[in-house]
Amino acid sequence: MLPTWGEAMADLIDRAQILVRAGDGGDGLATFRREKFVPRGGPSGGDGGRGGNVYLEVDPSLNTLLKFQYETKFAAERGNNGGSGRKTGRSGKDLVIAVPPGTLARTQIDGETYEVDLVAPGQRLIAARGGKGGLGNVHFTTSVHQAPRIAELGQPGEEHELELELKLIADVGLVGYPNAGKSTLLSAISAARPKVAAYPFTTLVPNLGVVEVGTQTFVVADIPGLIEGAHAGVGLGHDFLRHVERTRVLIHVIDAAGTEGRDPLDDFNTINGELRLYQPALAERPQVVALNKLDLPEGQENAERLRKTLPVPKDMVFGISAVTGEGVQPLLRRVAEMLREMPNPLAQVPRTDEVLQWPVPQADPNAFTITREGNGFRVRGQKIERLVSMLNFAQPESIDRLQRNLEASGIAEALREAGIEEGDTVYIEKAELAWSEELGA
Repeated sequence: MLPTWGEAMADLIDRAQILVRAGDGGDGLATFRREKFVPRGGPSGGDGGRGGNVYLEVDPSLNTLLKFQYETKFAAERGNNGGSGRKTGRSGKDLVIAVPPGTLARTQIDGETYEVDLVAPGQRLIAARGGKGGLGNVHFTTSVHQAPRIAELGQPGEEHELELELKLIADVGLVGYPNAGKSTLLSAISAARPKVAAYPFTTLVPNLGVVEVGTQTFVVADIPGLIEGAHAGVGLGHDFLRHVERTRVLIHVIDAAGTEGRDPLDDFNTINGELRLYQPALAERPQVVALNKLDLPEGQENAERLRKTLPVPKDMVFGISAVTGEGVQPLLRRVAEMLREMPNPLAQVPRTDEVLQWPVPQADPNAFTITREGNGFRVRGQKIERLVSMLNFAQPESIDRLQRNLEASGIAEALREAGIEEGDTVYIEKAELAWSEELGA
C-alpha cells in the first residue's frame, strides 16, 4: 500500500545546496573551401553551437528537496563544434531540474547575493546560462584580410552554487512551544506519523499532514522550534519560522496543563511576540487557539481562566485533548469554515511559462577595472573577459586581435597609467599574459 502524502512528508527535507554548470559553447572552426571548379575558395569554418542552459522548474507534484541530498551536481550538455562548409554545431541540450512549489533559490554573483522565489507551476529560472558558440573564421574576413586563420573557442558556461530553501505551502500552521502537543495533534488528525517523545525539540523537521473535514481537505504543517528568542535564531529559530509565512490560518496549541512549569498565558504571549518580531504580519494572521491536554486535571483547571484572559474571541478558543481526541472535531470544523471563507492566493496561481533570471544589475559591458594582483595587474570587465575566454591562443592571429582590443578599449592606456612595466603579468579571466609594448600596441 502506498503511503499517503502525510506519511511521505514525515521526513521533509527543506534545505539543500547544489552546484549547477551550464554547457560550454562549441568551438568555431577555421577551415577553407577546396572544391573543384571553385578556384579562389575562401574561409568556410562554421560557428560552434550554444551550450545548454540549466533551469529550475516548479513541479507541483513535488513537496520536498529530498532528492538533492543524494544528487548535488548538475551539468548541461556542451555545444558541438562548428563544421566545414559554414555548418553551425548543434546546440547542447538544456537541463531542467524539477523543484517543488515554494522553493527559494539563492546564489552569489560577484560577491552579491541574489534570490528568486519559485511558486507558480511551470515557472522556470535560468539557474546557469550556456556559453555562446565560438565564431568560425567566416566572420573574420575583411576586404584586406580575406583568408583569416582565426576562430573562437566556445564561451564557458556559467557555474553557480545554489542554496535551495523550501517554504512550505500549507493551509494551516501549528505553532506553540515544544511539548505543547502539536505533533500529537497532527498525528491524530492526519496520516502523518511524526516522532513524538516527552522532551523538548522532539520535532527537528517540519511535518505535513492532509486533513479531511467532510468533503473538504486541507494541508496542516507542524512548525517546530518556536521558543523565546526564535526570531533571533535561538533554538531552531529561523530554520522553521519561515514556514509560517505562507500559511493562511494558525492553530496556536497551548499546553493548558502547564506541564513544563510555565504559565500557559505567558506561552501564548511569548509565541505571538516571536511571530511579530520575525514578521509583523504573522501576528495578524487568523489564529484558532487549542487549549490542549484537557485530559489532565491541571488542564481542566486552567481552561476556564485561559478562556477569560486570552485576547482572542471566545469562538476561536477550543479545549481539546490530542491524546483522547476530545474537542478535536469542533476545532477542525471551525478551521475548515475559516479556510472556505478565505481566498487561497497560491491555489489561484495559474500555470505559467514565465522564465525568470537572476536579477543582476546590468553593468556597462565596456566598463573595466584594473587592480594590483601580486606582481602584476588584474583586468576585470564583461567584454574583455568574454573575449579572452574565447580566444584560441594557439592561433597567432588571436594575439593580434587581443592587442587591437586592448588598445581600442582604453585598457592598454589605463595599464600604462597604473604603472605597468615591461615583463609584468596581466591577468584577464584565466589568462596570464606577459606585458610588452607590443601587447598593448
